[in-house]
Amino acid sequence: MKTAYIVKAYRTAVGKAPRGVFRFKRTDELAAETIQHMMSELPQLDKTRIDDVIVGNAMPEGSQGLNMARLISLMGLDSIDVPGVTVNRFCSSGIETIGIATAKIQAGMADCIIAGGAESMSSVPMTGYKTELNYDLAKSGHEDYYWGMGNTAEAVANQFNVSREDQDEFAYNSHMKALKAQAENRFQDQIVPINVKQIYVDENGKKASKSYTVNKDEGPRAGTSKEVLGKLRPVFAAGGSVTAGNSSQMSDGAAFVMVMSENMVKELNLEPIARLVNYAAAGVEPRIMGIGPVKAIPKALKQAGLKLEDIELIELNEAFASQSLAVMRELNINQDIVNVNGGAIALGHPLGCTGGKLSVQLFDEMRKRSMKNKYGMVTMCVGTGQGAAGIFEFLK
Repeated sequence: MKTAYIVKAYRTAVGKAPRGVFRFKRTDELAAETIQHMMSELPQLDKTRIDDVIVGNAMPEGSQGLNMARLISLMGLDSIDVPGVTVNRFCSSGIETIGIATAKIQAGMADCIIAGGAESMSSVPMTGYKTELNYDLAKSGHEDYYWGMGNTAEAVANQFNVSREDQDEFAYNSHMKALKAQAENRFQDQIVPINVKQIYVDENGKKASKSYTVNKDEGPRAGTSKEVLGKLRPVFAAGGSVTAGNSSQMSDGAAFVMVMSENMVKELNLEPIARLVNYAAAGVEPRIMGIGPVKAIPKALKQAGLKLEDIELIELNEAFASQSLAVMRELNINQDIVNVNGGAIALGHPLGCTGGKLSVQLFDEMRKRSMKNKYGMVTMCVGTGQGAAGIFEFLK
């Protein structure tokens, strides 16, 4: 089996949806410009040698439809020779693609693949434009497949006894860690600045435009507090505990890595950043989908021949505070190594982009901590009752 390495990793900043800094930017544009930046650092790579562009996307319809990955390949590489494929495992799509790319290279089916994810929740809403339900699911007992994500978060809070107070404290800490990271410029090396052109009607009723550059995550709230969070009303269930404040933010963003075979890495005289040791997905009851990592993490560790104690840094997607806390408690995870720079409650959760985004953040933080030859993990719950986990060895 061949060895696959990650040699480049970048992301955009994350904008709020649907009225944030990227509301005037298409998903394919966010992705293409991220790839263009990555390619600018690889002048020795002939782009026609790239075997595929694999893009994770959770809502592949509307402006994200028609196999958006192929369009991203054409726009980002300006070459007809490189194909593209869109992959959808909802919230884990962006790391699913890294798993696919790694496996293809290990099998000798490719030497160079761009993998990651992109999502604009400003462009395509959470459940898409027209969801058609299969009512026969009620007969089979799987009607919870269609539960809203907030309802599943309430179910997790109830089943695993996660209090409102604990959820709000977790959310507050997410914002504080993210704000501290921003103040220390801990994200800047991983973020590709994106130029946005806004078209609008001026005070005279005439068409006008203005441009601005986005290079900072929009989500962290400097003015939040435990008291502010505690006053928010539950939004998914009467008397519930899940609020807009202890849930992840709807977001826009893109993130990609370059995966190469060992032979190509040596040929181009590149220094690997990391390698994917193992990636695994697992199924759980849809009504408690947030607990998905509790099954996915042990599965990934077992396949990799590792133990939880071997993992020294974790990016756990904060879909909801309730499920994040439940996962860490069930697996007895050391919270000090989880989301050290904040998570999705503060920084946002651009669905199909998130797996790639968290991977980029993990590599950059491991670099800053000089964690060569150490293991890190990216993990998340997945809507409809799944969990996913990817284990990386940091090399650079």
